[in-house]
Amino acid sequence: MSDDLPPEVESDTRTRPRKAPTAFRTISEVADDLHIPQHVLRFWESKFPQLKPLKRGGGRRYYRPEDIALLRRISDLLYTQGYTIKGVQRLLRDGTDEGPQAVTGELPLGDPPPPPAAEEQETAALRAALAELEAIAAELRVLAG
Repeated sequence: MSDDLPPEVESDTRTRPRKAPTAFRTISEVADDLHIPQHVLRFWESKFPQLKPLKRGGGRRYYRPEDIALLRRISDLLYTQGYTIKGVQRLLRDGTDEGPQAVTGELPLGDPPPPPAAEEQETAALRAALAELEAIAAELRVLAG
């Protein structure tokens, strides 16, 4: 470390000290911990009214532990379980009668969610392409025959 660097810059070049589990986190800390880009976290704030980080001067966001737990749940539902944003909104709306703890706990999901619409369209397009290729192959077999 250099003697001419101010202490706050020197500490930035080292690993961040661990915060207490109850400490508030900045958006960059949350984004790093959850491996989700900051712009996605901001977008989710517009889509999920349950997500309300504290905002201080200059619009700086501070996430509480319950906000982070909710973000983990949203991330899991979207990226792991394949829900759409509307599906997650419905689950959170229907499952939050008891406060944030109801969202972070196990939600009875029932049957697995249907594949998102984009996947269904992609699958249909692939099936159509496969059918076309099979028809071409059949024609080639007849011609070669």
